[in-house]
Parts: sequence; structure tokens; C-alpha cells
Amino acid sequence: MDSKTDSVLEAPPETAAMDKSQAESLNQGVDELFIKVDQLDHKLNEIERFYSSSNTKLPNTPRGGSLVKDKEREKFSAGSFKKKQQDIASREAAAAQRMQELMRQFGTMLRQLTQHQWAGPFLQPVDVVGLGLHDYYEVIEKPMDFSTIKCRMEAKDGTGYKNVREICADVRLIFKNAMKYNEERDDVHVMAKTLLDKFETKWLQLLPKVDEEEERRKEEEAEMQLDVHLAQEAAHAKMARELCLELDEVDTHIEELKDLVLQKCRKMTTEEKKRLGTAITRLSPEDINKALEIISQNDPTFQASGDTVEVDIDAQSESTLWRLRFFVKDTLQLQMKSSTSTGGNNNGDNNQNCNNKRKRDIPESLAKTAPKKSKKPHS
Repeated sequence: MDSKTDSVLEAPPETAAMDKSQAESLNQGVDELFIKVDQLDHKLNEIERFYSSSNTKLPNTPRGGSLVKDKEREKFSAGSFKKKQQDIASREAAAAQRMQELMRQFGTMLRQLTQHQWAGPFLQPVDVVGLGLHDYYEVIEKPMDFSTIKCRMEAKDGTGYKNVREICADVRLIFKNAMKYNEERDDVHVMAKTLLDKFETKWLQLLPKVDEEEERRKEEEAEMQLDVHLAQEAAHAKMARELCLELDEVDTHIEELKDLVLQKCRKMTTEEKKRLGTAITRLSPEDINKALEIISQNDPTFQASGDTVEVDIDAQSESTLWRLRFFVKDTLQLQMKSSTSTGGNNNGDNNQNCNNKRKRDIPESLAKTAPKKSKKPHS
């Protein structure tokens, strides 16, 4: 700020020490608010991300009216959610046991198939080199045999089959590969076709159980996904309600800081009132409207309408005068810093400037009282 601005708004020398002490106390309270607001900001971002990703409408909060009464969501209390988790784990375990039983029955079917007198050519991988099948890999994209299927069925490293349909597909592939590579009149082709027919007959006997289990799994998975989503929604709705309460606490703290500042402020001198009046004339039309709004908030009889508005500085209360002083000084400082930083290389100071801007916001908030009037005054 230039010397002219300093002369307009600086306090007299005899009050400088007192103002500095008050400012330090105020800044401490403001810093504590910043920490709290940062924490609340993280919570708010988390809540917004959840509701944006899930396409779920944000619940109403005490600030916006009545709370959403969703019975499906309310049932997920801490205790019921834990029970739901236990139920999910139990269903998963039961489903795994049922799948193991299907695997066992399928394994029995495979053993019967591999014991057939014509199963020999299909028990191990095709000996491409030994048989001189130089074009085998050009014709067959994915070789398959019963030993490979058995190894994958017994795998414990996560590479095993997830369901019997996957095994079924590989069994069919064994025979279809043989039928594709060998001509119809070849023995291997005839053996493969015969075993494939036997396999399909046995598979049709097991298929109803497979279909039943798959349908049951779909229903259970859909229910589990709904339970998980409702639990997450309930948790974030609870977080949103708690966030509103914490924001109310922050509002209360700000009001306390406002009262503290006004209580500490001494009576403004005649000279300071003159400086304040001069400073107000240097504001932009928009900021002058804000200054008039501060006056109207503290003086219900004040009418800020028409192209010209006369303000009697001497008639204003001390609280109004100090609120105006905070607002005017902060606004002029912001205008000055904005003009001096234009075109400059201040990339290294971005974080500091951001913090300074936030601290400049506090005096402006202190300059405002609770609810604004529905009709804004005009200059």
C-alpha cells in the first residue's frame, strides 16, 4: 500500500502497541480456524467425490432443512453394518463351498472321460517335434490337453479355474483342436468326436446345477453390492451431518472473534473518521456497495437507494465504524497488491500469496454481521 493509503488508515502512534497485541491474538485464532477449515475441506471433498462417483443425491443436512429419512440407509447403524459384513462373509464362504462341490463333480466326470480307451492321445500335450507336425502351431492357436487342465484345476496361486464353465471350455478345446488339425477319416479325428459327444452328454447332466448356482451367485452379488453401497452411503451421510455441525462450530468461533475485535476496539477519533471517509471514496463502485451494506446491516433505518447516498460518518456506531475500517483497509490493500503483482514473476510466491489472500478474507468476514438483507443497497 502506498504512503497515501497508510496515512488514511493507520492508527495513531499511541495505540500501535495495543493494536499489535490484539492483532497477534486475533491471528492466532485465525490460524486455528485455517487448520480446522482445511480439515473440513478434506472431508467435504471426500463426500463430494463419493456422491459424484455413485450418482447419488447429497442428503439434506440441518443447514438445508430436514434430514433425509431413508429407511434403507438408516438400518446401517454401526452394529447392523458389522452384522452385514459377517453375513457377506458367510455367504461368500457358502458360495465357495458350493463351487467346490461342482468342481468335484466335474472332476469325477473328467476322470471317467480320461479312463476311456480312446483318451490316450489327449492326456498329454501334443508332441509336435516328435510327430513332425511342423505346421501344428500355424493351425492350432491354443493347444490344450487333460494334464494341463488338471494342473490348472489344482493350482493354488490364483491362476486356477474360477468356475466349471471355464474347465468345460478347455475340455471342448482339446477335442476341437484334434478335429480341426486331423481330417475326418483320421482315427484321431474320429476318437476326438466320439469323446466330445460323450462329454457333452455328461455335461448336460451337470448343467442344471451349474445354471442354478450361477443364478444364485448373481442374486447374492447384486445384494452384496447394494449392501456395500448403502453402507458407504450411510457412512458418508453421517459424515455430511457431522461436517455441518463442525461448520456451525466454525461459524460460532468466527462470531466470537468478531465480538472480541469489537470489544477491544477503542473509540474512533474525529481524525480517524475523516480518514475513513476519505478512504471510502477511493473504493470501486462494487466495494462502495459492500461498505453501504455494512452500514445498513447495523442501522435498519439507513436507506441505500438512488444514484447518490449520503453517509454521516459521525452518526455511525463504533462497531459500524470499525467494521468499515477493517473492510476498507483490507480492500485497498488487496487492490494495491493486485496492481503491483500484475505482470511480475511471482510463481515462487504463489503459496504465500494464497495464504495472504485467505488471511485478508478474515477482516472482511469480521466486517460483516450475520444474515444479509434480501435487498442490496445501490450506490
